[in-house]
Amino acid sequence: MNSAGGFRLGILGSGTGSNFVAIADACASGVIPARVSVVISDVEGAGILDRARERGLPSRFIAPGKFRTKLDDVAEQAFVEALQQAEVDLVVLAGFMRILKGAFLRTFENRVVNIHPSLLPAFPGTASWKQAIDHGAKVTGCTVHFVDQGVDSGPIIAQQTVPVREDDSPESLHARIHAAEHALYPRCIAAIARGEVRIEGRRVRVKGAD
Repeated sequence: MNSAGGFRLGILGSGTGSNFVAIADACASGVIPARVSVVISDVEGAGILDRARERGLPSRFIAPGKFRTKLDDVAEQAFVEALQQAEVDLVVLAGFMRILKGAFLRTFENRVVNIHPSLLPAFPGTASWKQAIDHGAKVTGCTVHFVDQGVDSGPIIAQQTVPVREDDSPESLHARIHAAEHALYPRCIAAIARGEVRIEGRRVRVKGAD
């Protein structure tokens, strides 16, 4: 932890920034004992950058490079350097649509978290809410997890269930999962900032959790 400036978050996102808003507002209200040190997007016109500017938070676009689903080596190094300059203690993925691997995860080992819109290990990858409906699932939800070298495969911190209704469309289910995410993600980040989360192999221990 950065003792000089408190616990610092670096937020990466590619889209509208709804999870970022929940996190930033939780920081501002003291629910998360941390501050957002920098917001970075791989999409120049991403809404998350607008939401950061509205809150007076440092934000920047970094071009992702030549690959469609991951950062190229030059971009990866630029992201790492920007996060290091901001002295972040935790990297928070908030709708960041590129896979992080290699040097990035080695630099921030056990310090990158993500939220996924399903109860992992069920329905990894994209459009998980649609996968749940297509498979006839009765319950889905969201999962906060540490990021490892796989895809949606890192140690699970916490999960929240969301029922799948008979009349659900992919859009209606996705909206309710989003609402669950906005509650769960700040709670998990707050626990990490307070030092209440410990990784033991594949398992994550959260102090005070049931």
